[in-house]
Amino acid sequence: MPGQTLSLSFPGASGAKLAARLDLPPASVPIAYALFAHCFTCSKETKAIAYVSAALAERGIAVLRFDFTGLGGSDGDFASTNFSSNVEDLVSAADYLRRHYRAPAILVGHSLGGSAVLAAARRLPEAVAVATIGSPFDPAHVLHLIKDRAAVEREGEAEVDIGGRPFLIRRQFLEDISGSKLGDNVANMGKALLVMHSPRDTVVGIDNATRIFSAARHPRSFISLDPADHMLSRREDALYAGNILASWAARYLGAAADAAPAPVHGTVVVQETRDGKFSQRVVAGQHVIRADEPVSAGGMDTGLSPYDLLLAGLGACTSMTIRMYADLKGFPLERAAVELRHDKIHAADCTECETREGKIDRIERLIRLEGPLSEEQRAKLLEISNKCPVHRTLHSEVSIPTRLAD
Repeated sequence: MPGQTLSLSFPGASGAKLAARLDLPPASVPIAYALFAHCFTCSKETKAIAYVSAALAERGIAVLRFDFTGLGGSDGDFASTNFSSNVEDLVSAADYLRRHYRAPAILVGHSLGGSAVLAAARRLPEAVAVATIGSPFDPAHVLHLIKDRAAVEREGEAEVDIGGRPFLIRRQFLEDISGSKLGDNVANMGKALLVMHSPRDTVVGIDNATRIFSAARHPRSFISLDPADHMLSRREDALYAGNILASWAARYLGAAADAAPAPVHGTVVVQETRDGKFSQRVVAGQHVIRADEPVSAGGMDTGLSPYDLLLAGLGACTSMTIRMYADLKGFPLERAAVELRHDKIHAADCTECETREGKIDRIERLIRLEGPLSEEQRAKLLEISNKCPVHRTLHSEVSIPTRLAD
C-alpha cells in the first residue's frame, strides 16, 4: 500500500493547470521518482495506471501521474492539444518534480503515453530508464480510433466518437500526429528501455513492440504481458507489470538507490496492501516481496502464503548450510535443491514424536544433490542439513514477545 497519495497541480506547457497525483512509498524516503503518462483520452485515474503506480510505490519508487491538458481533472481545451503538446506537458511535469522533489529517474507510458515518453526522453537528462506499456511505435496509430476523421479534415474540426465518448478534434491534431516520428528518438535517447506488451492486445498490435525494440539500442528488454488486454483491466496483470518494472528499473537507479536510507538489518516489516483481503507487503532491508492466501482461501494469490514463506526460509537455510559445508570440505557439489511440504498429521501417526494426542505440524524435506559425490559425502551432507540454524530454531523453544506500537 502506498504510504500517501498527494493531490497536486502545476502549469502545463500552455499555462493550463494540470491535475496530478503523487504516490509515495510507505514509511520511507523514495529511492527515485517516476513520471507516468496515460493513454490517449484516458486519465491519471485509469485503474492500470493506479495499480502500476502502487506496485512501484511498494518498491520505494514515488510516482507522479497527471492528466494531460483538457483531460480528467486538468484545465485547458482538449481540442487545442496534440501529440506535441502532450510531450511538452510531460516536460513540464518533469520540471515540476525537479523543482519540488527530485527529477524523474524513470519514465513510464501506457499506450500513446508510452509514445510520448519516448519522444520526451532525450529532453530529460536525469532519466535513466524508460518503459512503455502497450505503446504504438507510430503515434499516428491512434488515428484509427477516431471515427468520422473525414469530417475533421473536411470541416477543420468536428465532434467525433473515441471509445464511446465525444471529443472535439481539429485538423491540426491530425496533421501534428501524422508528422510525429519516433525512430531517431528511440535510437538516440541514451537510456535503458523496457518494452512491455501483450500478444493479445487488440488495440495496439504487438508488432509495435517489435518496432520499438528493434529501433532501440542496448540496454533494452522486452516483457510479454500475456494474457493481459490493452488496458491491463485485470488487477493482477497491472500489478505484475508494476512489479516487473520496479525490479527492472532498480538496476539502473544507481546513485538514486544509494541515497536511500540504509535498511535496518535483521528487521522484517509486514504491512497490508489493501489490494485484497489478505495481501501483504513484506520488506526485509532492501528486498520487497508479497504474501497472500490462495483464491480458495479467500485471497488473490498475489504472493507466497505464510506457510510457503516458512518453508522457503527453512529450504533456503538448508541449501545454504549444505553449500557452506561442501565448499569447506572441498566436496564436488554442483548444486543443491530442497523440496519441502507442510502438513498437519495426527500425533499418533508420528512414531518419533513425543506428543501423542491431537495433531502436529509435519515438514517433509527432500534434498537433491548434484555432482560426483561419494555415498559418504552424500550421507555427510544429509547429516549437516539438520544443522541449519532455521531448522534448529524450529526445534527449540522460541520466545515471541508482542506489543502494540505507539
